[in-house]
Amino acid sequence: MGFDIAFNTSYLVAFIMGVFSSVHCIGMCGSIIGTLTLSLSSNIRNNQKRLFFFVLIYNIGRISSYTLAGAIVGSLGALFNLPITDGQGNRILQLFSATIMICAGFYIAGWFPHFAYIEKLGSRFWRLIEPFGRQLIPIKTHLHALLFGMIWGWLPCGLVYAALTLSASAGNVLKSSLTMLAFGLGTLPAVIGVGIMTSILTKLSRIRHFKQIVGSLLVGLALLALFPWLNPMRLHA
Repeated sequence: MGFDIAFNTSYLVAFIMGVFSSVHCIGMCGSIIGTLTLSLSSNIRNNQKRLFFFVLIYNIGRISSYTLAGAIVGSLGALFNLPITDGQGNRILQLFSATIMICAGFYIAGWFPHFAYIEKLGSRFWRLIEPFGRQLIPIKTHLHALLFGMIWGWLPCGLVYAALTLSASAGNVLKSSLTMLAFGLGTLPAVIGVGIMTSILTKLSRIRHFKQIVGSLLVGLALLALFPWLNPMRLHA
């Protein structure tokens, strides 16, 4: 038995991509987690188990939005493939996805700061839904935490957009959704860890050579997604 190539070139790449993007997530999402934590009652903040559960619920909402976005992008990808035969449409999506991922890797490494402009793509939609999130603060219930997390998941982020381009090339709606779910799970440890290991994660995110290593690894992942037959984990029975 061998590994499923779809797992290696989509889900696994997306998960590792989520882990690598944590360097970026600490800067963007860490302040959000801090604000939400401070908005909780002192009874919750002073109870580590309850606080962890609220932070986890935030992130479940955020990842569910990523998964929904993956389904939407997967549907668009399927429509794009309809008029193009012989798998050429999916290959075009793979090329586009790899290009965006390489740009994201250069961005994390600090070699391509202009990639930040891609985050403006979702700014108009964010301005429409962000007020609904503000109405949920201060967070008082688990439902409010979940709803806020779902809104938070649409925060404009270039790394999320890079993951979405990868999910578009996954092949179908289900695989696209699972790809974004894998990406979200990859970001989970660092985003939750902001409240637990803030100083360590923040220090790592400020080390230039560390960011360059992470960015280079992301570029390597993009190449594996672009050329799946080179993936060393592609095993056959």
